[in-house]
Amino acid sequence: MRWFLLLLSVSMFSAQAETLKVGSKRFTESYILGEILVRAAGDAAHRPGLGNTGILVAALKSGSIDLYPEYSGTIAKEILKLEGNPDLAAINGALAPMGLGAATPLGFSNSYALAMREERAQALSIRTLGDLAKHPALKLGLSQEFLGRADGWPGLKAAYGLPFAAPAGLDHGLAYEAIAAGKIDAMDIYTTDAKIERFQLRVLADDRGYFPRYDALLLHRLDVPQRFPAAWEKLQQLKGKIDERTMIRLNAAAELQGKSFAEAAALLDSNAPATTQRTFLKVLFGPDFWRLTGEHLLLVFVSLAASIAVGIPLGILAHKVKAMTQLVLGMVGVIQTIPALALFAFLIALLGTIGTVPALIALFLYALLPIVRNTHTGLEAIGKGMRQAALALGLSKHDRLRRIEIPLAMPSILAGIKTSAVINVGTATIAAFVGAGGYGERIVAGLALNDNATLLAGAVPAAALALLMQGLFELVERRFQWRQGHA
Repeated sequence: MRWFLLLLSVSMFSAQAETLKVGSKRFTESYILGEILVRAAGDAAHRPGLGNTGILVAALKSGSIDLYPEYSGTIAKEILKLEGNPDLAAINGALAPMGLGAATPLGFSNSYALAMREERAQALSIRTLGDLAKHPALKLGLSQEFLGRADGWPGLKAAYGLPFAAPAGLDHGLAYEAIAAGKIDAMDIYTTDAKIERFQLRVLADDRGYFPRYDALLLHRLDVPQRFPAAWEKLQQLKGKIDERTMIRLNAAAELQGKSFAEAAALLDSNAPATTQRTFLKVLFGPDFWRLTGEHLLLVFVSLAASIAVGIPLGILAHKVKAMTQLVLGMVGVIQTIPALALFAFLIALLGTIGTVPALIALFLYALLPIVRNTHTGLEAIGKGMRQAALALGLSKHDRLRRIEIPLAMPSILAGIKTSAVINVGTATIAAFVGAGGYGERIVAGLALNDNATLLAGAVPAAALALLMQGLFELVERRFQWRQGHA
């Protein structure tokens, strides 16, 4: 347990190191803009794909990141809840009490819009958002964030009197495939999406001017210009440098032409065509492979070590103190039923930080149930005869537990540890949603791109690690059983 707390302290200290930390959201353009900012700043670190607006703002406030690319309309409507279409000065006036500021407009606007397949929209004579109200049977596929945003579906539905019930959330990347296959009729888009032209979509006109402008800029902590003056000066050179056509070209490089986000960002300073293809093997053994492997192993083994240190004593307590049995087993059982993302969100709010620390705590909690339950079950299975024999030898309670009961229960305890280890390997992939890294980074990026090669490059090594973990523990179990048989 001391080792676990030491590693937590090291992780927290590392997170506070004076390097400019750039965050990004979980969609293609934000990934690319994050890479552009890191390239421009020089000495900076990118924490990609951290999730939605709420998580990024919480990360800014806590100091887990220093800045990230955001849009003026999102800041005004989603973060500040301002009415109308405020200018940058008004936005900064409202951000200042939060210790935040908005600066460096990058030169393009990326608005929300709804779109339909051209032939479908033409057949129904739909050109504007207002026209949708005439066709209540249409099936919508909207992203989860758009469904919950103040400037998203609830306000749009009210402004246009749309007759549709709130549809189920659909990942933005997957929605393009769904609309191409005819499974949905309309979806929310970003106006700089590269796939609009590829899938021949008609962007519906916002005839009532519901959506504000979404000018791309930097949302940052107010102390960033003072803490990182050299990097901040370099970032100012990006002001007005990216127009809408350029951003669409960079998005297309990642989504349609097989470039990584970093490679797409590099095209900002080059007009070279993006011709390489993103293949499974190329992504699998990419330059980030060992970094992601190290992060994943850290998440799994540190949380597992802490779970062993706490879970075995809890299992012993549940066995020895009958009044505590149901309380202990019920407590660890309830933890296991909490959805992973909900637990991560709760821990971020509780700890005021993102990254490794909340991920380790969540994985530690998830790994408890198999260890506690199997420790309790293994001790309960020891026959009365063995206990009476130990009592007849005059052994103390402590000696009976250490020399007789724990060794006899060890096969069951090892089985519980093995189960926890395998579960943690899979659950650790979700930690990427809160900036903890690991193989989940690739899975999150693959979802953003709707790219199977990137998805598999994260899922396959995670599955292989789970199988390896299971094999290693089975060898340990066999070795222990062999030693018991020859004792």
